[in-house]
Amino acid sequence: MTLPQPGTGLQFRLQISGIDLGDFTACSGLGARVELEQRPGAEDAFPSQVPVRFSYTNVTLSRRLTADTAKVSRFLAKLPAQVARSSARITAVAPEAAAEPVLATWALREVVVVRWTGPSYDPAGAGAATESIELAHQGFL
Repeated sequence: MTLPQPGTGLQFRLQISGIDLGDFTACSGLGARVELEQRPGAEDAFPSQVPVRFSYTNVTLSRRLTADTAKVSRFLAKLPAQVARSSARITAVAPEAAAEPVLATWALREVVVVRWTGPSYDPAGAGAATESIELAHQGFL
């Protein structure tokens, strides 16, 4: 019996403000960056690098259209009246056959949905209809 490679066939479960938005098949942009500035040290020969700004990249999750697309539609319908920062949780879930289904969880703070795209579908092509959701955040919890 061949075991799946770690990290393959993952799904990414998304919750925003405790609302389950379903599983996504792709997750990109989960990251952080520290910008450094060089400042003179005690001796000019040894400048020091000082952190000046910490930033987080936007996270994009995407998937083929599923029954969970309706969950996103209901969530988005409420956004214009309540655009506010909230928390989110992205959980990497292994295929159902795995003994440990949850591989990792990232909790994000001060999340704002900045873009939703979908469905996109080209009947002349062989691809499936897809949607994506993009989140901006202010760090990890």
